[in-house]
Parts: sequence; structure tokens; C-alpha cells
Amino acid sequence: MNISGHRLSTIEIESALVAHESVGEAGTAGVSDPITGQAVVAFVTPSGSAAVTASALRDQVAHAIGPVAKPKHIVVVPDLPKTRSGKIMRRLLAQLWEAEQDRRAGREPKALGDTTSLQNPWAVDDIADVLSTAELRTS
Repeated sequence: MNISGHRLSTIEIESALVAHESVGEAGTAGVSDPITGQAVVAFVTPSGSAAVTASALRDQVAHAIGPVAKPKHIVVVPDLPKTRSGKIMRRLLAQLWEAEQDRRAGREPKALGDTTSLQNPWAVDDIADVLSTAELRTS
């Protein structure tokens, strides 16, 4: 991802997020942002041991990596889409985010890419449902 001219790794941000006690898993993606070019959106699954709060997770990332790496958006989801080998499909996370932005702007969302390799195809619908009802604020 390229945030305000800084090259950031999805793995690095995800590692900082899962270091927080409230996060079980995390997937991040770069999405369009009019100010910075790209912004970080983080999809997290709760660990169940503590409440997930966006401010605490942003602070965690800022402390571990730096303020430029803080996710602009944090979305709590029940599961992340994964391939049969267990890899998070970050491409789908970005596509789901952009599709919801299109819906909210009254545009027809683009079709999602290939999802045949997913081990948990229901995760795509679950994330779309969460996004459709989320407030999607930056704070």
C-alpha cells in the first residue's frame, strides 16, 4: 500500500493489530482515498477476550509502526475470506469495501473477482452485510 507516499506492508499492519488482545485475526487492504491516495481499511475478527475499539487499535498500530500506518477504517467482521491454503484474500476485502462505497454513492458496484478458491465463501456475504449496516466513520 502507498499511503501519503509511504510504502506500507499489509502484513506489518496486520501483525500490529493482532498483537492487541481484542483481535483474533486481521486483514488489511489499501482503498481509494481523496486526500492520501490510498487509506488503510482493517477488517478484524474479535478474539473474545476484550472489546474491540477502533481508537485502541489505531493507537496500537501507531505505537508499533507509526502514525502514518493507522487504519482509517476498522470493520469488525465474523470471519475473513481465505483460500483453501488459509491465506487471507485481501483483494476481496478491498473489492467489498469499494463495492459498498459505490452502492452508497448510487453507482452500480463492480462484480467481485474469482471466489472459487475460497474455503469459506459465506465470509464474503457476511462482510458485505456488515459493511451495508456499518457507519464507516473515520474516528
